[in-house]
Amino acid sequence: MTIVKQNTLNTTLSPSISSPENLAEKYMEAERMHDVLLLLQNLVNSEEATVKLILDCLYDVGSVNLINQKLPLKPLNRVMKLIARMSKPVFRTLALNWFKKNCPQLITNWLYTQVSFVNLLNKPEQVAIEVTKLQPYPISQTENLSQEIKNLRYQVRWLAGISIIAIAVLGITAT
Repeated sequence: MTIVKQNTLNTTLSPSISSPENLAEKYMEAERMHDVLLLLQNLVNSEEATVKLILDCLYDVGSVNLINQKLPLKPLNRVMKLIARMSKPVFRTLALNWFKKNCPQLITNWLYTQVSFVNLLNKPEQVAIEVTKLQPYPISQTENLSQEIKNLRYQVRWLAGISIIAIAVLGITAT
């Protein structure tokens, strides 16, 4: 049984590499990066639930931001957010397939650029972003949230009752 390896990394041999040692190093480099690719593919397959959760979070944030940016009208904005929530399972399936197919290679290529140290002079300055640690809700805020939840549940029950009565009246009127 023969195994054919596809090396799609962005590795190129420069004209100055002519010694067998440099060729051996480049071959070892390509082999190790291929190992990284296989390990990443294995990680994606074994941690599929985690990948789904990450994609869900990204979809939630991205869809709301995109809708807010493109549709400033409130009624249309709300309708599109509802549609975006309903289309989330379809997105999850498509995104997971795309992620499994493309991301291990993309991550491997990115990691290779990080360890190749080629363009250190042209690299733009990185800006440090301070992220504050989230604190849990204080007790008073938790009580307010639970009260709001109770109120919302009451409103849902009320609306469900009104809907049932309206449908019954409509049915009686129709017959």
